[in-house]
Order: sequence, then structure tokens, then C-alpha cells
Amino acid sequence: MSQFNDFNNPQVSRLPNHLKQFIVEQHYEKYTPIDHAVWRYVMRQNYSYLKDVAYYPYIPGLRKAGLTIEKIPDLQEMNNALAKIGWGAVTVDGFIPPAAFMEYQAYHVLVIAADIRQLKHIQYTPAPDIIHESAGHAPIIADTDYNQYLSYFGSIGAKAMFSSKDFELYEAIRALSILKEMPDSDANELRQAEKKVAYCQANLGEPSEMALLSRLHWWTVEYGLIGTLENPKIYGAGLLSSIGESASCMNPEVEKLWYTKDAVNYPFDITKEQPQLFVTPTFQNLVNVLEDFANTMAFRKGGAEGLQKAIECKNVCTAVYSSGLQVTGVFSGARYDKENRLTFIKTSGPSALAYDNKELKGQGKQYHKDGFSSPVGKLKGHEILLEDATLETLAGFGIKQMEETVLNFKSGITVAGRVTEVTIKNGKLLMIAFGDCTVVDEEGNILFQPGWGNYDMAVGERIVSVYCGAADKEAYNQTPLVPKSKTISHHYTSEEKEYQHLFKIVRDCREQQNNYEQLPQVWKNLRQSFPEDWLCSLEVLEILDQENIYSETLKSIKDYLQEKASSEPECKKLIEDGFHLIKHRVVELETI
Repeated sequence: MSQFNDFNNPQVSRLPNHLKQFIVEQHYEKYTPIDHAVWRYVMRQNYSYLKDVAYYPYIPGLRKAGLTIEKIPDLQEMNNALAKIGWGAVTVDGFIPPAAFMEYQAYHVLVIAADIRQLKHIQYTPAPDIIHESAGHAPIIADTDYNQYLSYFGSIGAKAMFSSKDFELYEAIRALSILKEMPDSDANELRQAEKKVAYCQANLGEPSEMALLSRLHWWTVEYGLIGTLENPKIYGAGLLSSIGESASCMNPEVEKLWYTKDAVNYPFDITKEQPQLFVTPTFQNLVNVLEDFANTMAFRKGGAEGLQKAIECKNVCTAVYSSGLQVTGVFSGARYDKENRLTFIKTSGPSALAYDNKELKGQGKQYHKDGFSSPVGKLKGHEILLEDATLETLAGFGIKQMEETVLNFKSGITVAGRVTEVTIKNGKLLMIAFGDCTVVDEEGNILFQPGWGNYDMAVGERIVSVYCGAADKEAYNQTPLVPKSKTISHHYTSEEKEYQHLFKIVRDCREQQNNYEQLPQVWKNLRQSFPEDWLCSLEVLEILDQENIYSETLKSIKDYLQEKASSEPECKKLIEDGFHLIKHRVVELETI
């Protein structure tokens, strides 16, 4: 990534390095006149329709988010506006991994896909785009209750366990979304990509925490309704940014259900309209449901169940001892007693120890490059927990600096060696370092021996939390799973450039309020060279109608579009909605 631009926004400036790697430049100059026309059409439709069905902060929220009807938002302008409500925004390359997306939310930063949907996908695209992310997510951020829910969701989602199959599905969805937004995508490639998504969805197995949380995110942040079952209002960004589904979702055929934790049992398909939607009476209810679900997650439950999720995750996770010591690594093994309580944990590969999310000195992944292992539990014959022992009481455990000691755990594990160092933080014993150390289980199996080096034994009666990711991400230099696929830059043909030029002429006429004499020729060129067009024709018609000029050209365009609407079903609603916008003019947001 080139030099980091924080847009002079406090929220963006405090993003950690592992999140900065997903950020791309917006390259505002690359948006074409067609792109701006697509934005303008969608935004005018949104205002015209959503002012009646969107949750109340949406329309004033557009202004608070630095958005206008007329042009695609500039990221600097958005950041200037969002900073006033404690948020920021960055642009990324399409879909980013769910864990990273969640963490951005926790940092109060909106992730916005830099690209914009094609004209042929103007009503809806499964790919993230600047319409969805900015016109969908940003306006509702102005509501305090909602933005607190969003950031809280992010902080919980950032700790969620995911599986390797989750990432395979993510990659498949990302690849499909890229293909769908390529103007010249191969039909066979598209079919194969759709099959890949379907296969991954059908073979996820038991859904992970991240998969279940993604469902809660989908049914609230993306497709949520608020109010009553009989008269709900839209607040979900997926609906707010879809001029097709924002209307169709209100049809009685789309079932409306109360939003409860049961929503985790409803998977979703990003390529289709949703068969049901969930209604929350208040944003506080969203927090309550999230809280109920979070109580089932490994980061709150810890223990054997939590550690097993970490082992199944097969990615960097952190286990937290009751002493506060945090062990980061790829967990590969564990031992349990008869009551299924953890007695021993093991990581493989680079591991690190931390406290309060800060790596302990000398306990980084370079030192523990081959993994880490340690007992969990109480010592035999002692009521006082080892983690609560002071330097004075450690002698009662037979633990003295530079002396040999033997520690017998209730689990049957024995640690014998010469004490070289103890680590205490805030009154809690975190770790005891040994030289010439041997660790064996109750059957005499060797778990550690002197030839392997020094032994750092973690201290804690139990594992109280297990979550995905490193405790100290910066020190551990954890690299999140980064997508292999990249969005593809389209090289425009001379014909496409000519079409864009016609949009630019119309735009210049509208903005400068002159040179209207060019418009009849624009219409003539459209008829001759671009018979599939409807949007540029609508824009010409709009100006002619408002200025009451060139009546013959106006009638010709109107007749043509009416015929097109009747003969091409896919254009019918778009054209009829365009007529409505001309008749019921939408003014710029600053004057609303």
C-alpha cells in the first residue's frame, strides 16, 4: 500500500497496521460520466421512495454523511462529515474477510468498496459497491443508538471463531461478485463461479461462530427492518441501496418476522432477493439479541468447548488464563480430565504470551517459534490458587528462585525443574520460567524435556476466554487471511468511451444550465449508436421537460422510452420510475 492517508480523521488515523493493508486509493478521477449518472439515478430514486419507508434518520443522515444526489462521494468529503459524529471511512477492493470487516466497525470506520455497479446492475448487485456502502451504511450512522450497536457488533465479531470452510466460501463469493461486475465476463466462468458458491454453502458443515454472526449481521445491518410487523421501516443498508428490493421487500409475499436470536437459524443467499425479513422494535433489541448470542461464544465461555473451537479453527487464536495471561498461536492439542475440564493446552508454530493485550518482554513468536504448551488447573494439596500466590507465599508451594522444585497438578501432570523467573502483573502470578525442566502426565508420558530448552509455564486455574486472532496484533504482526482474487480494471472500447462522452455532454448542460442546443444531437446519436440506452435518454428528457424546450425531441424521446418500457420488461420499472422523477422533481439534499 502507498503512503497511508488518514484524511485527517481521528478514527481512520488510529487504525492498526493489520487493517491498513486492505485499504486502496479511491482514484476519484476514474469514475466515468456513466458512473455518476448511475449514482444520481439511484440517489434520486432513494430519496423519492425512501423518504416514506426508511427509518427516520436516513434522509438527514445523508447530509451528515457528506453525501449528495448529484455525484459519487469523495472520500475526503465523507470523512470531514463523518468525523463530526465520531466515525470515518476508507475504500477497499470489494469484499474483505468478515473478521477484518468486523474489526473496522469496532474502530468506528466504514469500509467502502471503491468501485460502483455497472449500469446493467443499477437495481442491485451482489458485489459491494460505493452505492451500497456509502448510500446504504453511512446515513444511518448518524443515529447514536444504531452506531453504538454497529461498533459493538464489530468488537464481538472481531473475536469470532471462523473455519477454513468459511474462508473458502468467502473467496468463492468474492470471485463471483468480481465476475458479475465485469462488463465482458465469460458466461461459462460465471456458471462455474456460481456452482462453486453453491457447493461451498452446501458443504460448510456445522456453522462457525463467524458464520452465525454473519447471519445476525445480514438480518440487521444489511437487511433489517424496524418498527412493527404491519408497518416496518427500512434501516438495513442492503435494502436502502437497492432501488428494486427496497420496494419489493414491502410486499406481503416477503414474510416479516420479529428479530430474535432465532435469526441465526436463517442462512442467506446474497445473489437472490430475501424470502423473509426480520423486524426489530428498537435498536436496543439488536443489542440484547447480540448479547444473548455473545454469551454462547468461546471468547466468553472459554474452557474445553472454547479451546476445541480454536483447534478446529486452524488459525491464530488466543486463550486467556484466569490469571490474565494470554497465549496466542495455532492451537493443536489439549488434554481434559474426567469432567471435561482442560488440564493442558498446546500450540504449534510461532506463539506468543501477552497480558492486557500487550506482548510480554521476551515472549514473542521468535522466542516461541516452535510452539507453546502448559498445564491448566490447580496444584494438588493446595487450597490457594497458584495465580493468587505472592512472592512470599510461593515458598509454601516449594517455589524459590534458582532452586529445584516439583509441582504436582490435580490433573496428574508434574512439572519439575529449576525456577529461573516468575512474572507477576497486578497481583496475579502469570508465569514461572524453568531451566532443566521435565513435564510428564499421570502415565509418565513426556510433555516437555530439558533438551527442548527453557520451559515457560503458564499459570491459571482455568481458561476463561478463547477468541480468534492475536492478543497483541501489532507485536505478533498477524497477517489476516487476504483474498487471492483482485477486482479487474476494465479497459474501455472506443464505443464505450463515445457512450460516456454523451453522458458527459448531458451532465455539463445540466450543471452549467447552458448549451442545450447540443441535446437533440445527443438524442440522435443515442438512437443511432446505442439503442439499448434508457438512462442517458431519460437525462436528456429531464432537461428538455424542465426547460420546456425542443418539444419535438422531447416527444420523440418519451415515445421511444414508453415503447421500450412495454417491450422490454427488464427496463419497465426503471423507465417508469424515471418518468416519476421528472414529474416529481428531486432537489439537491442541501436544500431539503
